[in-house]
Amino acid sequence: MLTYLLRRVLLMVPTLFGITVIVFAVMAAAPGGISANTLVDGTNLEPEARKALEDYYNRLYGLDQPAPVQYLRWLNNISPVGFEREADGTLGAFSFTKGPDLGTSFRYGRPVTDLLAERLPITILLNLLSIPLIYAVSIAIGVQAARSRGGRFDVASNVVLLGLWSVPTMLAGVLFIGFLASEQHWRWFPTGGLVRREALDQTFLPWLASGSDVLLMLVCAALGTALLVWGAARAPRGARRIGGAVLGAMLGWLMAADVAGAMPGVLHLMLAASGAALLGALAGIPGTALRIALAGGVGLMLGIGIARAVGAEVVQAGYLFDRSWHLVLPVVTLSYGGLAFLAKLTRASLLENLAADYARTARAKGVDEETVLWRHVFRNSLLPLITVSATLLPSLLAGSVIVESLFSIDGMGKLAVEAVQTRDRELVLSVTLISGLLTLAGYLLADLAYAIADPRVSYD
Repeated sequence: MLTYLLRRVLLMVPTLFGITVIVFAVMAAAPGGISANTLVDGTNLEPEARKALEDYYNRLYGLDQPAPVQYLRWLNNISPVGFEREADGTLGAFSFTKGPDLGTSFRYGRPVTDLLAERLPITILLNLLSIPLIYAVSIAIGVQAARSRGGRFDVASNVVLLGLWSVPTMLAGVLFIGFLASEQHWRWFPTGGLVRREALDQTFLPWLASGSDVLLMLVCAALGTALLVWGAARAPRGARRIGGAVLGAMLGWLMAADVAGAMPGVLHLMLAASGAALLGALAGIPGTALRIALAGGVGLMLGIGIARAVGAEVVQAGYLFDRSWHLVLPVVTLSYGGLAFLAKLTRASLLENLAADYARTARAKGVDEETVLWRHVFRNSLLPLITVSATLLPSLLAGSVIVESLFSIDGMGKLAVEAVQTRDRELVLSVTLISGLLTLAGYLLADLAYAIADPRVSYD
């Protein structure tokens, strides 16, 4: 295994080299190319100052040299071993300890390393929140759909997942902002950014007005969660469906009242009926684990809402809550497409393995269905999910370009768009290098997960 890992890591070097060569060639072959003249266009400088600025860019980036020479200069800069670069852009003596240098951004006039250090953690945060959410929800839905093949949940989930997969990310983000972050409808979430300016000066955790308010909030949240979890786990199916329908109708009515006022109207009836149908259907899900997870989330939010309604005063939301609230819509927008695809893939993989010979043999020996599913079938069904995980990270990085632009988040995606628009060569190449490295790391982790999930896989 160690030999395999070393070989894969070494193969990353020529792969990244090929990626950057292609990107550099495309930028060099684009109409107008990259030159000192294009960088100073629109600056309205005097001819002498313009000429001096062009000479400076030529010395600093070697833009007056042939494209292959420019690329070799860039490789020398990012390599930890090579010729040192002087302050005026000329090459100095050869050094084994010069360290990598990603250069200086054309647009920002700042080191690319500093820009990436600011933007990369934001994009990684979005993906670290999205990937566990995608896998947790998709596996839960896929397992339940496979267990109730042909049933109501299977048919309904297939329709919903197909609808989610069909909605473009850009359209979903616009709809979320228009309906859930707009003054005309429900102003529940912020329209963009990651944190309010006021939250930067607040405490990390929420701060309530008094100790009694903290106790009230905790009691209401605990009671709401415990009550709904108990009902989801122990109540008869008919009672669950009736309780879910009543709760959904009440929440739908409150949603309509938040927009159209307390006077009943068409919107009140529509949202009450929709809420009753949705929560009633979810309360009737056969899968206990999925039902309890959904009930726990609804109960927690319901308990917090009741505490606020009866007088628990929140002085300030706190930095953590404010940051989390800003991340809800971007993470959901980034996750729903992959969630729909993986849930369908999980269902198909489980159905294939449930009908396999080893599963029938286990049943014939008297093994109960739950053991067959989780100890025998589920592990083999993970292999297609691991395969998809290798492509999930690159797709999320690509999707973050749209999400970060829609929600005004200063991450790697937005930085890449700005770099391409302004032909910022140093920044484009650096973003490409980082994205390629993360993609290759994703493929390597997927190969390692194969060996963990399936003992028959060996790389020795």
